Amino acid sequence: MWPNNYGVWVDEFESLGLDDCLDKTWPMTCVHINDNKTKYLDRAYGRVNRKDLKLKLLSDCATNGVKFHKAKVWKVDHDEFVSSISCDDGTELKADLIVDASGFSSKFVEYDKPRNQGYQIAHGILVEVDRHPFDLDKMLLMDWRDSHLGNEPSLRPHNSKFPTFLYAMPFDSNLVFLEETSLVSRPMLSYTEIKKRMVARLRHLGIKVRAVIEDEKCVIPMGGPLPRIPQNVMAIGGNSGIVHPSTGYTVAQTMALAPFLAETIAECLGSTRMIRGAPLYHKAWNGLWPLERRCSREYYNFGMETLLKLDLNGTRRFFDAFFELKPHYWHGFLSSRLSVGELFMMGISLFGHASTTSKLDMVRKCPAPMARMMGNMALEAI
Repeated sequence: MWPNNYGVWVDEFESLGLDDCLDKTWPMTCVHINDNKTKYLDRAYGRVNRKDLKLKLLSDCATNGVKFHKAKVWKVDHDEFVSSISCDDGTELKADLIVDASGFSSKFVEYDKPRNQGYQIAHGILVEVDRHPFDLDKMLLMDWRDSHLGNEPSLRPHNSKFPTFLYAMPFDSNLVFLEETSLVSRPMLSYTEIKKRMVARLRHLGIKVRAVIEDEKCVIPMGGPLPRIPQNVMAIGGNSGIVHPSTGYTVAQTMALAPFLAETIAECLGSTRMIRGAPLYHKAWNGLWPLERRCSREYYNFGMETLLKLDLNGTRRFFDAFFELKPHYWHGFLSSRLSVGELFMMGISLFGHASTTSKLDMVRKCPAPMARMMGNMALEAI
């Protein structure tokens, strides 16, 4: 079973026909901006049942005649029309196209630009507790409060500069998933630091852990350049640039885009003229990353670069304004489904909803990332 817990917006999995792969849903979510302000969001959230999702995908594979071979790939070689895979068990496999879904650490997907990612890092635990303070009908998306660090002089100043938040899924009165998360940092925030902040937070909330059922370290590279487009190896998932640069969300987006990529590949390899080699690589990569989607991703990268420049108070002000946007905008932004035009309109609306201090933050800190975004969009359009 996959080791990490995955949360998704229920409407995303419903649109994919995967809502039967959610083992728990909450009708609302909430965000604690600070000790005096909480946002209640009318959008349902769910936890992915990892076993059910994996079994469903494997069942679909079996139904469609997919064959599996369990081995580690040592080397990949390419001829003009055929690629070969050398495995650690001595097996050699040949294919018209290799699709790499092995995640961030893949060594077979190439980049032609410096990989200046941000990093989301989190410490998560599924625990049995004596009690907890969370509403059972609400998923806690973000808790930016820092009152738990009042007696932690060694932790509070660093948190003020590089903030973390609590993400919580309450299943019942005694079972809860808790995750202390750095939304995005560069360089990556220390995992030890995050664990210390979680301990302080749980102590402050009066949460006493009876048993740890699951313990996870989550590291997600975010943003940065896309892989070289096109190239001989096709990528999907974490190594393809699909991860949302501003949020780290990837599961629903990957599940949504995979069928489009599969259809493009099937059209090429199933056509009577059998499109192979360079034309196949071009169609596959540009099917996953058409111009509109590449430009939208530049905007999400701009969002990440902006967040990297904000301290705790700046981050609070940002999300205070962000969740005042029309649902169409904040839903669409978090789910990667806004067009480039809609993203720019969202930016204007966000500026309008922002406090005076937040507007000054944007004016001071956004010009350089915005200039890079516009330059990259122009290059993509050439």
